[in-house]
Amino acid sequence: MSLQPVIAQGANKREPATDLRAAWDRIAPGYDENITPTHFWLSAEGLRRAGLRPGMSVLDVAAGSGAVSIPAARLGARVLATDLSPAMLDRLSRRARSEGLEIETRAMDGQALELDDDSFDLVGSQFGVMLFPDMPRGIREMARVTKPGGRVLVNAFGDFRKVEFFECFVSGIQAVRPGFTGPATPPLPFQLQDPKRLRDELAAAGLKDVKVKTIIETLPPATGERLWNWLVCSNPVVEGVLSELGITSDERKEVQQALDRVVRERAHGGDTVSLTNPVNIGVATK
Repeated sequence: MSLQPVIAQGANKREPATDLRAAWDRIAPGYDENITPTHFWLSAEGLRRAGLRPGMSVLDVAAGSGAVSIPAARLGARVLATDLSPAMLDRLSRRARSEGLEIETRAMDGQALELDDDSFDLVGSQFGVMLFPDMPRGIREMARVTKPGGRVLVNAFGDFRKVEFFECFVSGIQAVRPGFTGPATPPLPFQLQDPKRLRDELAAAGLKDVKVKTIIETLPPATGERLWNWLVCSNPVVEGVLSELGITSDERKEVQQALDRVVRERAHGGDTVSLTNPVNIGVATK
């Protein structure tokens, strides 16, 4: 058994924006609690490589609840955060207020930005544009609204076969679906897993001086329960997989128990484990 029917549905048929918005709205509280805090270091590293300086104007595309926007604002940038999900942006605004940061938010589709050409010094997307059904269009839109001489930053998952949280997810599902082997081809969130693909897409958008570097991200130590929460809140694709496989509420508990076992095995008997995954950081100049 594989994920191919689910993957094909997500990759080849563009879901209505209202459906996507509702899906992201539903997971916004869990995403903000479990996902966003784990990626601040990564976004800060990407912003450093893109040359962010205080006073720059920054656009965060598919911002979620602020993994890029918050670090950019902390560094003194003037930030506009955009996302399809108003619920995500509400969470982002709460985070900003709690730190005394000013971040403007606007709900919009990253594949059709309602913004003028040549508007921002730096346009970034972390684990956002990689999920777009029309990813090349999303990158072209990022390039369009970047000022001449400005930078575009894209952080995206690398080789899905080396993403440890994905391996754990497959192992957990196998506790209730022994024949489950995962996808035969990379699922939608990994459409930019090949550094060359990311490099080519940035160049195809008319950008120059394209640089792509693969680094290893280490997630905070997690128990089996935390890992389960991290997975189901990470993006709607995970819930789509569970639904496609017909995983019942009782079976979900079995999957969680299996994840506990996986964590203990990887931690050599400990209760928590720090998982790693490759991330492609792409930086280009307009």
